Amino acid sequence: MRVGVLALQGGVDEHLDALARAGGQAVPVRTPVELEGVAALVIPGGESTTVMKLLARIGLIEPIVARVAAGMPLWGTCMGAIVAARDVAGLAQPTLGVLDVTVRRNAFGRQNESAEVPIDIPALGIERFPAVFIRAPWIERTGPGVEVLARRGERIVMVRQGNVLATAFHPELSADTRIHRFFVDATEASRAVPGKRSDAA
Repeated sequence: MRVGVLALQGGVDEHLDALARAGGQAVPVRTPVELEGVAALVIPGGESTTVMKLLARIGLIEPIVARVAAGMPLWGTCMGAIVAARDVAGLAQPTLGVLDVTVRRNAFGRQNESAEVPIDIPALGIERFPAVFIRAPWIERTGPGVEVLARRGERIVMVRQGNVLATAFHPELSADTRIHRFFVDATEASRAVPGKRSDAA
């Protein structure tokens, strides 16, 4: 089972390594043809407006949206959560719109306010997760179908809506691979559903 990592910006190598350690076969994705060869997709950190322009230029917006609508698991980390969201607070910014949330960019502060913060993620067990926040967004609004998986204080930082997962932080920068394993397991489960379309081996 191949899990793709959008390889346009950000922590691509770190995600590839973490996914491999979590039991997935991870490959970079840069084109619509490469997208066809994966069962799931991770969108890593970076600069969201630049990535949306690149996605439009190489013709990946419509294929990603269509694959997600057909059930492909998608996980956005930090910038990837912004790209996946329906709305960006205070900005008329293009996004994929596949996750019914509103996010606020750089909400936890600028680069020099980056931090590793232990947070509770009940879906992963009782051990707190070492979440790395770098110019991180937070999630200000969630739609009725969105499940909140984690908070930092009162702020929402991890959600799931069906086959779409989003984290405001960077799990790939931690030695803890539990979220990557969580995503790999969800991908395997989605492909095991009878009648579910199978796009990749």
